[in-house]
Amino acid sequence: AGLFCALYLARAGLAPLVVERGAAVDERVAIVEAFNTGAPLDERTNIQFGEGGAGTFSDGKLNTGIKSPHIRHVLEAFVQAGAPGDILVDAKPHIGTDLLVGVVRNLRRAIEEAGGEVRFLTRLADVTVEDGRVAGAVLVDERTGAIEAVPADRIVVACGHSARDTFDLLGRLGANLARKPFAVGVRIEHPQALVNEAQYGTAAAHPALGAADYKLAVKTGDGRGVYSFCMCPGGEVVAAASEEGGLCVNGMSRHARAGANANAALLVEVRPDDLPGDDPLAGVAFQRALERA
Repeated sequence: AGLFCALYLARAGLAPLVVERGAAVDERVAIVEAFNTGAPLDERTNIQFGEGGAGTFSDGKLNTGIKSPHIRHVLEAFVQAGAPGDILVDAKPHIGTDLLVGVVRNLRRAIEEAGGEVRFLTRLADVTVEDGRVAGAVLVDERTGAIEAVPADRIVVACGHSARDTFDLLGRLGANLARKPFAVGVRIEHPQALVNEAQYGTAAAHPALGAADYKLAVKTGDGRGVYSFCMCPGGEVVAAASEEGGLCVNGMSRHARAGANANAALLVEVRPDDLPGDDPLAGVAFQRALERA
């Protein structure tokens, strides 16, 4: 959302400034690969934070349940940035984590070429408010600690769901925050051959058939939803923590979806009234407690 917002604004001649707390995508890939082989977690640059956000390491499925006239334009923008052209015609378009790195890099270059600016390892520390309106942003360079006040009468917050300090900041500033339903769960993993057999039957080994996927959903007796999500054919489960001491996982597939295993999230609905009190950030506290359990 942040990259596309910046791209549209830059092409409209508005010279947006994109503030990214993590590293540029190439440096980010190296940091994530080091973490996957035993290096300590970098809380600034990881599976969640860095150029492209969590989506860079999250498979690149482009499914949506809405019927928007803008969908085609988004897909075309991805293709212009280097995504395979088949996403324009596939019923379930998929880019793949391995190709997304280059796509994200090219989207950033398009923003810069159109007059936008992108700063990495830069964190939003505060927002200046005058007469009840946004007047600027206070930024911190994570490498040097330098603090800069940037005038701005518009700030788009496109920080994903893991920038918990940003949510806290918005709450302290008096922003209108509200609880909403979300879902939590686990990743389940199984042999891709098993999924292929279940979906394709005797044709499972046919070379024209790709790795099969699935989608499951059920309502419990009290009407609570339990469902699979972000199913990754031929993919892998990845460690996705963004805070020291926390445990969180995600799933991804490369473009070929040629891995031996499939995985999917198995989630249960969490409703606003499941959480104690009336704090709009109670869901964030609930997530953090689960990750540290």
